[in-house]
Order: sequence, then structure tokens, then C-alpha cells
Amino acid sequence: MRRACGILVAVLALGALLASLEIPGPSRAASESPAALANRTPLGIHKIRHVVIIMQENRSFDSYFGTYPAADGIPGLAGNPGSVPCLPDPDRGHCIRPYHNTNATNFGGPHTHASAMGDIAGGRLDGFIVQAEAGKAKACRQFAAPSCSRHPKKPDVMGYHDGRELPNYWGYAGQFVLQDHMFEADSSWSLPEHLFLVSGWSARCAKVGDPMSCRSAVQSPDSPRGNPGNKTKKKPDYAWTDLTYLLHLYGVSWRYYVQAGGQPDCADDQMFCAPVPQNSWTEGIWNPLPSFDTVRDDGQLSNVEGLGHFFTALESNALPAVSWVVPGDHDSEHPPSSVSSGQSYVTGLINSIMRSPEWSSTAIFLSWDDWGGFYDHVRPPTVDGQGYGLRVPALVISPYARSGYIDHQILSSDAYLKFIEDDFLDGQRLDPATDSRPDSRPDVRENAPILGNLAKDFNFNQTPLPPFILPLHPAVS
Repeated sequence: MRRACGILVAVLALGALLASLEIPGPSRAASESPAALANRTPLGIHKIRHVVIIMQENRSFDSYFGTYPAADGIPGLAGNPGSVPCLPDPDRGHCIRPYHNTNATNFGGPHTHASAMGDIAGGRLDGFIVQAEAGKAKACRQFAAPSCSRHPKKPDVMGYHDGRELPNYWGYAGQFVLQDHMFEADSSWSLPEHLFLVSGWSARCAKVGDPMSCRSAVQSPDSPRGNPGNKTKKKPDYAWTDLTYLLHLYGVSWRYYVQAGGQPDCADDQMFCAPVPQNSWTEGIWNPLPSFDTVRDDGQLSNVEGLGHFFTALESNALPAVSWVVPGDHDSEHPPSSVSSGQSYVTGLINSIMRSPEWSSTAIFLSWDDWGGFYDHVRPPTVDGQGYGLRVPALVISPYARSGYIDHQILSSDAYLKFIEDDFLDGQRLDPATDSRPDSRPDVRENAPILGNLAKDFNFNQTPLPPFILPLHPAVS
């Protein structure tokens, strides 16, 4: 009898242990669909203790990786199926095919919601030249002749770069993960996309401080003071809930690092405008967090810091759990900024992470905020009234990234929020029904059925990949 009791106690103890390890038993597995089981976040995700999101500017996937081997690139090139597309150019009376562009300085095209719809052209994806030339004509009317003359004679929206101009970006793709179906979360320009990046939504709020008064704004959320789109000169009020609210609630450290300089992206439908000064203590198109009620109410304004603090955190082994890093105009790759300068800046950030003790537990998500008017051949899927926009380049860099892997999942920057929430917040979403701060967002973007799971880009059981240090100024052929 005593032995039987001992066995019973041991069995109960083993059951409790298995439950604590969250090992699914038959009943749990039977209650979940195969899709749910496949999408379950692995426990190994918690090996990632630092997520660094590096957000660059205004490039389409095809303009950077359209000829990358085995990626979903430009039809008819680099072994891709189909015929090379030729897009109509009404000004010249003929069509223009994608071409290899060796120039480090590009000009792109307009990138408003209207121009995105014009580029997509009902799914034909043949409006890029028409939109670019319309944008150039408007710029020539708005600016003096010297500014207008900077535009190329041949629309460079059809130009693409490859490993000759972008050896480091292609090197990261070969060593880590390239995502070839990362779509802009919002089918518009930089400000809405940066709002999505930190909150999963872009909106305009009718009442200051009232998150239930906010309504979706695919093109025109309130612009920061000092920007051309803010005619009233009033400070914008982003009253809905952003990710930092949940991070603060759960005690998860975060920082938003801003490189000082200018922000060249323009408001509304302007293609070019004078740069607006940018720093960490003023709200801006690329720095929206100071305008969120939650950041102010939580006393977290000081968490928006200059870029120098990022390097200091690495040197002192004090990198926060979640970091966003945004550039100034010179290093942004936003036309007409040089792609070479941007690549060197990004390489410096990544080299610094890799040389630090934090590398062993870090995931770097590198992407570009919108397509910048450049050609891409993939029609974006429809998620809701705001997205998705056109494809952008995206990479995952980590010791646990699947080496040389091309991720074909449908993704957007919403997947970054989802990964952070799964890693640090027990899967809590920016969901007004459950996050303790209701707002009027129409859907929970992280739960969109079409959205992939970034955890699939990792193998948490592999031998960690070593640092992959690259030259800041690589030879360009």
C-alpha cells in the first residue's frame, strides 16, 4: 500500500512537472488544429533577449533583391520565371524594362496612398513610370530649375541594384535570412508606416486624449509640428495604444534611438521638400513616439534617445529588450540619399552589435519603411482598409537565424510586434478587448490570418552563428 501511494505521488509530481514545462499532452494537441500547432511559438524564442529593429527608407524589394538567387524577384531575370516586364512610358511613347542601375544616388517616385494605387494599377503593377513622371512634373513646378534638374532623364524607378552595389546587404542575405514577401503595413508614406511600426495602426483622433475618437488614416494622420503637412502648427495627439504601453506595463525595457540630422520625407503628395531638422527630443515623421499619450503618461519620453546612447548601451552591456533605430536623412537611403552611405551606416550598427556581448541573445530585424516609388512586381494582398502596401526588403540577422534561408511567408512590420509580444509579453496583443487600454482600432493586425510568424526564421536548436563582421566601406564593382 505504501509503495502504491509512493508511485501515485511520483506520477502526480511528473504530471505537474510536464505541465510546468508546457509540453502539450494528447488532449491539448487534439483540441488544436494542425495550423495552430504549426504556428505555435517555440519556447526557444526566449533565447532572444534583445530585439533591434533597424528601419531604413524608401526601397522596394525588387529594387534591392530583384535578382537575388531563388528569391521571388523580377520576372525573366536571374532565372525567375516569366517574361521581363516592360512598363508604359507615355512621355516617351514606348515602354521601359527593369535595368541594372549602378548609381548610388536615386530619385524614385511619389509614395502617397494615391501613388501606391497608381503604381499597383488594379493589379497590373504597371503604373510606376506614369507616377514617377507625374511626381517629377509636380516637383518641377514647385521647385526652382536647379532642383528640378537633379532628376534623371530616364526614370530610375525601373532601376535595380544587386550585390555589386549592395555587397553587405546581399552578404547578410546569404549568411542569415532574407524575407521576400515583406509588405509595407500601410499602403502609403513614412509617417503612417512609422506609426504602424510602434502601434500597429495609423489614425487621426478627433479629441485630444480620447483613444475612442481615433479613426483609421491611411494617408493623413496628424503630422508633427514643423512638417509641411501640419498647417495648424499644433502638436499632434496620438491617443491610441502603442507597444510601449504594454512594454512598460510588463516591465520590459525599450528605447527608440534617433540619429540627428534631417528628415527628407515630405507630407501629403510632395515628392521633394526641404529637410526638416530631426533629433530625439522633438516629434517627427520618423520619430512619432513623443506624440503618443501613453509615452507621456508613463513618463517614458526620456526613452527616446540620440543614436550615441545605442552605442553606449552596447559598450556597457545595457542594451534594452526592445530597440528601434531610425536614421537621419544622410544615412537613410531615402532618395536622393546615397545607398552606399546607408549601407555603411547599417553595417556600422550591425558590426557594433556583433562585437558586443549582446550578440549572443539578439535578433536584428532590418527593413525599409516603404517602397519609395520603385518598381516591384508583386501585387500586395489586402488586409483591411490600410494595407498591405508594396513589398520592401527585409532581413533577419541573429545567431539563431536560419543561415541562407529565404522566407516566403507573407509579412509586414506587424510581424515585428507579434514577435516582441510573443517573446516578452506572454503573447498579449495590442487588442483593445484585452490590453487594459481600449481604443477604436478596427482590427488586431498581429492576429491577421494572412500574417506569417517570424519565429519560423529561427532555429533555436542550432549552434549559434558567429559574428559576421563586414567592412564599413566595401568595394563596389
